[in-house]
Amino acid sequence: MKKRFILEGLGCANCAAKMEDAINKLDGVKSATVNFLTSKLVIEGEDEKMPEIILAAEKIIKKIEPDVVMKKA
Repeated sequence: MKKRFILEGLGCANCAAKMEDAINKLDGVKSATVNFLTSKLVIEGEDEKMPEIILAAEKIIKKIEPDVVMKKA
């Protein structure tokens, strides 16, 4: 399953790379990409783990850049 999100307020390319790296390490994630230029996050993961993956991804994003809002694309 693939889910797409828009990261509103993403202001740091280095932070985007950190987010991508941390989300890729989550259990059930096949691949995650954060595109700094388009402020898009794409997560590909196991269907049954997707709700947990999304919650964990939101926590990671808030920890790295507290002002970023993750919205469904």
